[in-house]
Amino acid sequence: TVPLAGVILNRVAGKRHEDIIRSSIEKTCGVPVLGALPKFESNRFPERHLGLITPEEYPDIQQAIDFAAEAVSRYIDLERLLAIAAGGRPLFHKKMDRRDGVHRIKNNVRIGVLKDRAFSFYYPDNLEALKQYGAAIVEISALTDAALPDIDALYIGGGFPETSAARLAANESFRGSVKQAVEDGLPVYAECGGAIFMGTTMTYQDKTYAMTGVLPVEYYFEKRPQGHGYTMLEVMAENPFFRSGSSIRGHEFHYSRAVIKRPELIQYVLKLQKGCGFNKIEDGICYRNMLAVYSHIHAAGVPQWAEYFVRAAGEYARTRKQKVSGQTASGKKHVDLCGALPRQDVRNPLWSMQEKSE
Repeated sequence: TVPLAGVILNRVAGKRHEDIIRSSIEKTCGVPVLGALPKFESNRFPERHLGLITPEEYPDIQQAIDFAAEAVSRYIDLERLLAIAAGGRPLFHKKMDRRDGVHRIKNNVRIGVLKDRAFSFYYPDNLEALKQYGAAIVEISALTDAALPDIDALYIGGGFPETSAARLAANESFRGSVKQAVEDGLPVYAECGGAIFMGTTMTYQDKTYAMTGVLPVEYYFEKRPQGHGYTMLEVMAENPFFRSGSSIRGHEFHYSRAVIKRPELIQYVLKLQKGCGFNKIEDGICYRNMLAVYSHIHAAGVPQWAEYFVRAAGEYARTRKQKVSGQTASGKKHVDLCGALPRQDVRNPLWSMQEKSE
């Protein structure tokens, strides 16, 4: 059970409305009301599909924050609120298990994170978890950078790529850089908006824009949500980021609809027990060492994710060093982590078809 220490009322119509609700809660429930925010004439935090406009896209964000701060200090008993918080029980969470080989990674890996107006949805805990396992975070912009920097893995989170679609499409050099990196075996975790970036095109408001073309998938934005709610998934195949046979929980909220142009070339690694994913049955398209997934996860709920992510980055870094030193030239094959199959293994049609054409 969660002990309720206080209540804050919101969108109160007036003094009489506040008095009725305050009296009812305090007398019936025995829970103190710490404040009452009135209905405001204007919304300083504008919304759109998927929720609030992100700070990266909202030029008046500081004014909105100042307005909210003034409202809270005026209508909420902050002294009482802080006293309650100070007397609360300590918060604990299970420490992530650092076993299974992560501690054996001697080098400090660099994980790139796309952070801009197009890709901005990241749980801070996820980035912190990657750091705890030894990764340095390198922020990258898909809108202004010409190419990927020197990194050992790439994390592309959710966001609003559709509102920056023209700029993403116009940055051809960056899109080409990402595609080539995937082909070279760079571990890439592409989540929701990131999964869209891995496709061939995105169609938004009747206009179609080129994406990286890593996957034979076209994305179309609809007027209604195509996936909304919690997800439960079973990992049914090997991949760089989750242990095969394990179960993971997440959530999804997207208006995009995925159209698979070459379904015979698609390798799914996640089976849906709850949710919508790509086709209401599966989620997680794996190619080379890239995983494109609609579900968002939180590192505290799926601790293996950060561990596997950093381990994949370390393996990629080690392989690159071997190439530079000439060790791979002696006959050692580079191994893609998706399905733990060698790159030239014909069991994966995407790999074998491309290599025949090369």
